[in-house]
Amino acid sequence: MNAPVLIVVGAGPAGRALAHRAGAAGLRVTLVDPAPDRPWHATYGMFSDDVPPWLDYAAAAARTDETVVYTPARRRLARGYTVFDPVRLQRALSLDSVTVVAAAAASITATAVTLPDGTVLTADCVVDARGSAGRRDDRLPRQSAFGVFDSSPDRDGEAGEAVLMDWRPAVGDAAGAPSFSYRVPTARGRLVEETCLAAQPPLAVAELERRARARHPAAETADTDVADTHTADVEIVDFPLLDRPCPWRKAGPDEALRFGAAGGLMNPATGYSVAQSLAAVDVVVAAVAAGDDPRGALWPLRARLTYRLQLIGLSVLLGLSADDLVRFFDAFFRLSVRRQRAYLSARDDAGGVLAAMAAVFVRCPVRLQVRVATRTAAALRPGRCP
Repeated sequence: MNAPVLIVVGAGPAGRALAHRAGAAGLRVTLVDPAPDRPWHATYGMFSDDVPPWLDYAAAAARTDETVVYTPARRRLARGYTVFDPVRLQRALSLDSVTVVAAAAASITATAVTLPDGTVLTADCVVDARGSAGRRDDRLPRQSAFGVFDSSPDRDGEAGEAVLMDWRPAVGDAAGAPSFSYRVPTARGRLVEETCLAAQPPLAVAELERRARARHPAAETADTDVADTHTADVEIVDFPLLDRPCPWRKAGPDEALRFGAAGGLMNPATGYSVAQSLAAVDVVVAAVAAGDDPRGALWPLRARLTYRLQLIGLSVLLGLSADDLVRFFDAFFRLSVRRQRAYLSARDDAGGVLAAMAAVFVRCPVRLQVRVATRTAAALRPGRCP
């Protein structure tokens, strides 16, 4: 009996990981991408307990035993953090058992991919993992960030620490949505990044650059160009936090399964996507191998409920002022690691997410509780996706 045929369109981290794992499982896999060997430059980090056991830890550039947040007081969290070297991560997701087609996809259905020259590739399952590149809709909430890589030894006095969020205010008046500093060790030096977690409309990268330069000497002295996102010293992030409110629903009867950030494998309240995609690849592979519906396997009821709760969390964050956000995250990081992980990492634990949300609510000041309750009620109004 022949193994099922899987076509993956898109060779970013989500698509490459899916093709890698499907090939290792014995499926007949084709990966379609116009530049499948394009080097990766982005910084990919995740909590260490989210790193899947099948991923070679040699791909890591740095690992810490804990993370640090400032809300605004310094708090140490007993949860390790891993930052990957993008070159080694790409190499670890090898395509030795995969047929690679270096071409764009002119059209995609659930079982076929048409190339620009008219060639049609068919499969038992086609997965669209092209992400949201090229799509721009400022009506959607977006996350944006501006960062520089500092090679100076311990310039900020934090050595190899992973500072997940520093909500202390930047120097000078800040226009627009609030932002925090994210600082982690990487293969290119320490990344010092000013991040706007969620804004609608998005916060301009130029404003984030101004804040980064005001906050840290590393950013102030770096030779950067915000128009160039691929210089040796600069990293720019700008992506939507959701592509559609119900990613489990088909846009048409013959739509291919969407996978990765644009397929709903992103926590819409945090922007975490790579860890969720890596955690989900084996779910899709197992469903395709068994001849089951991969969409149903990826989106059982508990996963849909979890996503809806996270959308409520995004709605709450969008409605909070800078001061309220600091108080909100101070309440969040006073939770146990188990509660934090349920909200940040799990994609099918609706009970855990709901318990974490309730625990944050009771730790907030009364005035903030009113704001959170108001935003929650608005997110639950009729007409929203169930």
